[in-house]
Amino acid sequence: MNNKSTVSKILKKIRPYIGYLILALISAVISVSLTLYIPVLTGRAIDNIIDKGNVNFENVILILGYIGIGIVGVTVFQWLMNYFTNIISYRTVRDLRREVFAKFNTVPLSYIDTHSHGDLISRVINDVDAVGDGLTQMFLQLFSGVVTIVGTLIFMLTINWKIAIVVVVLTPLSLFVATFIGKMTHSKFIEQQKLQGEISSYVEEHIGNQRIVKAFSFEERAFEEFEKYNQTLYDVGFKAQFAGALANPSTRFVNALVYAAVGIYGSVTAISGVLTIGQLSCFLTYANQYTKPFNEVTGVLTQLQTALAAAGRVFDVLEAENEEPEPENPEKIEDCKGNIKIENVCFSYSKEKPLIKDFSLDVKSGSHIAIVGPTGCGKTTFINLLMRFYETDSGRISIDGTDIKDLTRDELRRQYGMVLQDSWLFNGTIMENLRYGNENATEEEVISASKSAYAHSFIRRMPNGYNTVISEGGGNLSQGQKQLLCIARAMLTNPKILILDEATSSIDTLTEIRVQKAFAKMTKGRTSFVVAHRLSTIKESDVILVMKDGNIIEQGSHDELLAKNGFYTKLYNSQFARVN
Repeated sequence: MNNKSTVSKILKKIRPYIGYLILALISAVISVSLTLYIPVLTGRAIDNIIDKGNVNFENVILILGYIGIGIVGVTVFQWLMNYFTNIISYRTVRDLRREVFAKFNTVPLSYIDTHSHGDLISRVINDVDAVGDGLTQMFLQLFSGVVTIVGTLIFMLTINWKIAIVVVVLTPLSLFVATFIGKMTHSKFIEQQKLQGEISSYVEEHIGNQRIVKAFSFEERAFEEFEKYNQTLYDVGFKAQFAGALANPSTRFVNALVYAAVGIYGSVTAISGVLTIGQLSCFLTYANQYTKPFNEVTGVLTQLQTALAAAGRVFDVLEAENEEPEPENPEKIEDCKGNIKIENVCFSYSKEKPLIKDFSLDVKSGSHIAIVGPTGCGKTTFINLLMRFYETDSGRISIDGTDIKDLTRDELRRQYGMVLQDSWLFNGTIMENLRYGNENATEEEVISASKSAYAHSFIRRMPNGYNTVISEGGGNLSQGQKQLLCIARAMLTNPKILILDEATSSIDTLTEIRVQKAFAKMTKGRTSFVVAHRLSTIKESDVILVMKDGNIIEQGSHDELLAKNGFYTKLYNSQFARVN
């Protein structure tokens, strides 16, 4: 049933290309009809060779001409069938890959966070490719196979229905063998595709973190771990391919029995004078043609099973739950002031472990809010809730009195500028990276933002300045340079609300002081949230929120909190304490 469900889903994806499907089917009918007519012509040619020295050369030559025309026709229409089926397969694959990639933008971040990134990449590339290969084979075998079976059956019935019945009666043996092996191997192919995803994930992790691998001399152990994955994949893949490969020789054996039965029964019939030698030759050819599709299908059975397993993994992604739907009549914020109100918000990553409980906060426009606390207290989670990267379990968050759930996510996130601790840059020019959040920014605006972020000087020293191409992840830049580019990118969006999550963690002290001054200018009159571990950088904040275990336990200015001599005081003094 699982296979039937997957096949029906694939067929729905093919529906837009029904026109090509019909053209492929017509080409298959013409190609197979000509293929099946050629044995009839061959039989007639044989019957015109009456005896030694008694050959009707005129008829034989004429028949050979017809055979030649038939062969040309078969070639042309076979090519057309391949052409149309390839269009269907590759366009379906293109659509599937688009859908899967688009799906990554609609699923909740929790889905991305809880799935291996390498496995998700494998589904977009390896699994979709496997579906495409399977579709190509399926269509080629399906069209030519079905038409060949029906056509040969009709031709055989017109020549001698008794021999045709022998062929039809023995055929189910071949189908039974193929079906039995198919069911037996399907689970192996599912496991094989799953392991391919796991090994892709492991490789992606280690390539992306080679500095850590080398820093801890983990190369040998990493290879040993990889070898475990690789060996498991080898074992499972070998069993799957071996079991799948049994199908073809098994069905060929059954089909050979069919051919032998036709040969023996047909010879007896020919001796009795019911069949001519030409008709017997024609019948033997048809018996071979009839069983050929079964051989071909079982020959690509492993590929079809791989495609089914891969398609199941692709549809798992496509059928994942999306983010909460956008409001039917969304609100708009024409002129965002930056008043943010959080009322009794609760949130947990898993229902068993609540993280934020009854969290309330009223932030006035233009306020500079710092968020501090020990690791895992919920600082970054709070930011994720503000941006609606995660949905609250209960409670309400509003901007200028409008519930953020009444806004589209695009409308909400356009109010924010965000700089994270992890600097993300893509393969492209520096100019393209800086314009990522504001594609319409002029060159003067880009340079101005870069100067404000103290990135202009090092950009100017690059080989091609702002047109210098940086590698994926900014591998040809220092960590500090990458962070300065991300700060410039945020500044270029000119946001109403600014979120800085350890935004200066990789910058030297002198540059940090300069950037802090730039942020001070930028945040003037704007609401800003700063997540910080270095408490010395947030002394000037209007309000400091001290979080612990998902709750605000203290809030106030730097001096007020120190005067309370509470948890914040301990955090602040711990920066200067000597560790024995």
